[in-house]
Amino acid sequence: MSTTAVAPLTTEDAELLVATARRAADEAGVTVSVTVLDAGGHLLAFRRDDRAVLISGETSTRKAYTALQLDAATADLVDAVQPGGPFHTLPTALDRPLLFIAGGLPVHRDGRLIGAIGVGGGAPDQDHGFAAAAVRALV
Repeated sequence: MSTTAVAPLTTEDAELLVATARRAADEAGVTVSVTVLDAGGHLLAFRRDDRAVLISGETSTRKAYTALQLDAATADLVDAVQPGGPFHTLPTALDRPLLFIAGGLPVHRDGRLIGAIGVGGGAPDQDHGFAAAAVRALV
């Protein structure tokens, strides 16, 4: 069985993701924070708009981490943490906090998980849209 190497998420990729998400947010008149993590969960890029609410820095990072760890869009996981959902206790079961609010997306290359982006500061559906625009620009 041969495995094909997949290029990791680079600093250049991360900067493109941040710039694209911020441009989408600017066009919508929304101030945001954007976090990009590599496949190991390490910070590759972070940017908080001057006027973005301070907590958006933390929420963008937690959204990216959640999307990376579960390899899923955080928007698709919101119902899973509701009472009776399969991940109901997951947000409090780990040392590293997860955040099940739309705005986090995994980043794939050639079908492999290479990182994640998180956007915070707008309404959840806006944050999801900004992150999705960034991921589309990377392809």
